[in-house]
Amino acid sequence: MSSSKSNSKSNRISSRLVPYIADMVLSTRLLKLKRIVVEHKRKLTKQPHIVTVYLALNDPYSYLLLQVLKAFQARFSVEYEFRTVLNKQPDMFPAPKLWQQNAFKDGQYLAELYALNFPTSAPISSAERDAQLTAQLLHWELQPGYLENALLLFNAYWLSDDSVVDDAAIESLVSSAVTNNVECYQQHLRANESLLKDNGHYLSAMMHYGNEWYWGLDRLQYLERRFNDLGIHADSRADIRINYDATHRYFCQRMNKQDVLETTDQQPLELFWSIRSPYSYIAIVRARQLVNFYNIPLVVKPVLPMVMRRMQVPKNKTHYIARDASREAHQHNIPFGCIADPLGKGVENCYALYEFAQSQGKGVEFLESYARGVWSEGIRSDTATGLKILVERVGLSWQDAQLLLKDDSWRLSAQNNLAELYGIGLWGVPSFKYGDVKVFGQDRLDCIEQAIVKGFEKN
Repeated sequence: MSSSKSNSKSNRISSRLVPYIADMVLSTRLLKLKRIVVEHKRKLTKQPHIVTVYLALNDPYSYLLLQVLKAFQARFSVEYEFRTVLNKQPDMFPAPKLWQQNAFKDGQYLAELYALNFPTSAPISSAERDAQLTAQLLHWELQPGYLENALLLFNAYWLSDDSVVDDAAIESLVSSAVTNNVECYQQHLRANESLLKDNGHYLSAMMHYGNEWYWGLDRLQYLERRFNDLGIHADSRADIRINYDATHRYFCQRMNKQDVLETTDQQPLELFWSIRSPYSYIAIVRARQLVNFYNIPLVVKPVLPMVMRRMQVPKNKTHYIARDASREAHQHNIPFGCIADPLGKGVENCYALYEFAQSQGKGVEFLESYARGVWSEGIRSDTATGLKILVERVGLSWQDAQLLLKDDSWRLSAQNNLAELYGIGLWGVPSFKYGDVKVFGQDRLDCIEQAIVKGFEKN
């Protein structure tokens, strides 16, 4: 057998094994085993439960997380190791301006949700001032009282009445010997930012414990559950989501009931979506449940994945997203893990057949089935065998579908959808639009639900 034929056969075998390897790597059984090993090592070395916390002064999510850390520590026997960061990794943020604008708006929502402090308008600062104040935070890292000192500085930075950073309040907190010598702290800053990257992440407002990452308020519940399972909670098993708005509970409590609600205006929920995004898979399942309950239309607008738009997605980002999406899927009882990456031909096949599925009244059903196939069932959508399964199991004709696979007119609509996404001030998937409400991420479907419920109240 020639080497080329041997390599081709080896690649085919490898491709068939990848979904099962992914399923094993992301399995809860392996996760539990890893946690047992981590806890065993901790006990052997007689180490306390140490949570490494990465904070950035100009990051809204860091400010919100910082406000709950003292209460969190009071409930659990944990210690913090603080690592101040500042500079974003460029290849991790394809649209930094849009990201920052959305982060501030999202911060306002989270602050109201959890009854935390947050400004009505973003603070106006400068790169030089941020660097100076970051130097002060770095200085505090190596002495007692970082949490208390940092909270005072973050408050002065974020809560100014006129949106301009309150220099008078800040000057009473910082040392000019530190802020006037920023260069002396640059190696310290680079060490923190390198540690964040080397350990597999790119965002601030991150908590790292036992080789797992927990981002901001949205993922703090998973760390709480982990500590509850370890039995180190100081009092009750209360979690950080105690102030969660009643709207979401309303939906959850009524999901299993037979009665169906109906809006009067019938405005659609728009979902900007990618078949290669695991969060998009979760989003379309949850969005369909939502629109079915409230009896409103769902319009899905596919866009090309970043890699197919000639953009970079570093491995650190890909690995974290897969693990985070896995726990989010399990949280919502959505099967996940046996992954057959649709990148390339699998994406093209999906988008090429979407309009056909829509014409048969099965557009959303087809996309959800396709996503379930590639993200939880290991179905190779780039092969005729796999694609046929995905087409026929939603009641579409495989014979008719095959005739459409070479038509690339879908590329025009995919790029138009992307331009529309940018036009509403968002950049990534999944994103939702319902009337004037525009949000990024499947985490924010409760915002959409609140808007729907307000529509009922008006009528």
